[in-house]
Amino acid sequence: MRTDAVVILSTAPPGEAADIARQLVEERLAACVQLAGIRSVYRWKGKIEDEPEELLVIKTQRPLAGSVVARIRDLHGYEVPEAIVLPVESGSEEYLDWLATETRRGP
Repeated sequence: MRTDAVVILSTAPPGEAADIARQLVEERLAACVQLAGIRSVYRWKGKIEDEPEELLVIKTQRPLAGSVVARIRDLHGYEVPEAIVLPVESGSEEYLDWLATETRRGP
């Protein structure tokens, strides 16, 4: 089954992530955004950082991916917010239909 569904991964500070998630769903750019607490260790401007963050797992459609990434940039407090788009190869037909209905490109 071919699908236009994609999953976009992003991270944000605790609290900010929920605001981003709600905005993406309200604007129908995402059907669903899951949040999970994580700890990120990364290099930023020559220094090793170790910070609590929340992982956003954003479910949307391929034609909306560019708009989601742009909206993350607009809403995010980070200088360089993460936005990684992953294709969905297949899945539950009923779930993928719901995803399509709940985003701007729904039937």
